[in-house]
Amino acid sequence: GINAEYMVGQVLGAVGHLPSIYTELEVSYYLLRRLLGVRTEGDKKGAKVQKLAKNEVLMVNIGSLSTGGRVIAVKADLAKIGLTTPVCTEVGEKIALSRRIDKHWRLIGWGQIRRGITVKPTERD
Repeated sequence: GINAEYMVGQVLGAVGHLPSIYTELEVSYYLLRRLLGVRTEGDKKGAKVQKLAKNEVLMVNIGSLSTGGRVIAVKADLAKIGLTTPVCTEVGEKIALSRRIDKHWRLIGWGQIRRGITVKPTERD
């Protein structure tokens, strides 16, 4: 008979999951308490990281890609971010969030993709 495990392996491999192209991400995130390496006047500890604000523009790093993102909605530890450039990624990917502070992008937190809105690849004739 045919080796059952071999068959199972084939099926899983064939379906695979190809990363999708996302235009909007829902992420679970946590923010750093303080900015790394940024001192505010007369403060020894460094500047506090403010909460995410609706409509604010962030830089989102996913793997080696970075894209602009606008915060569409924020809950306690979930944020919905609309991406300026669609990104090829998948659920479960780790992301880094940066905010523009004093003309520099500063890391303010980390996240993980929970779900998102994908673009269907268009069939080319």
